[in-house]
Amino acid sequence: MQTQDNSIFRSLAMPIHPEGWRFIPLFAAATLLLFWLWSPLGWLGVVLTLWCAFFFRNPERVTPTRDGLIVSPADGVVQMIVAAPPPLELAMGDAPLTRISVFMNVFNVHVNRAPVSGKVLRRVYSPGKFFNASLDKASVFNERMAIRLETADGRDIAFVQIAGLVARRIRCDLGDGQLVQTGERFGLIRFGSRVDVYLPEGVQPLVVVGQTMVAGESVLADLAGTEPVRQGETR
Repeated sequence: MQTQDNSIFRSLAMPIHPEGWRFIPLFAAATLLLFWLWSPLGWLGVVLTLWCAFFFRNPERVTPTRDGLIVSPADGVVQMIVAAPPPLELAMGDAPLTRISVFMNVFNVHVNRAPVSGKVLRRVYSPGKFFNASLDKASVFNERMAIRLETADGRDIAFVQIAGLVARRIRCDLGDGQLVQTGERFGLIRFGSRVDVYLPEGVQPLVVVGQTMVAGESVLADLAGTEPVRQGETR
């Protein structure tokens, strides 16, 4: 019972991402106005304010630290695993690479984390449309922030924050030449979207479509691994 109570307390006391403090006071002020206008509307405002705080939660994560592991950059579900060329703006060539897409809905934690340790070689923002992020064409046509990272052994990995149907803001705190560690927070997308990861040539995914990911914890692939592509089924 004590463990359950502690778990509930931790979830209620979860840290808030700094971006959230731009919105939570606005929601709270709107709630006070709604109470002044009509009490039932005020309670609706309370619910929306709590949801806003919930959306910007920023929990700690336990990241595996073995060299070569690539972790999920986002909470959500593996929506697709396909072969596709990386974004042209990253100048990584046009050869298809394995792309893993993790879709975030509005209830997921939206803080994004570096999939692997390395040096940021290039960061490019591209304006675009706001198609549903679950569509394959979102990778090409939607607003996005693409990052090219070089690992310690000289391999390139690309990961891309993609705005979706509801999302209207991408935040990326990385800069060219910056060194990052696996699982390190680097930004977020509000409100609901997806993050693509392009694996280096020859690296196989260790996840399957439909699998639930935890940013900074769930392993997507292993740069040193030799395991074949995994298969999965709903049970």
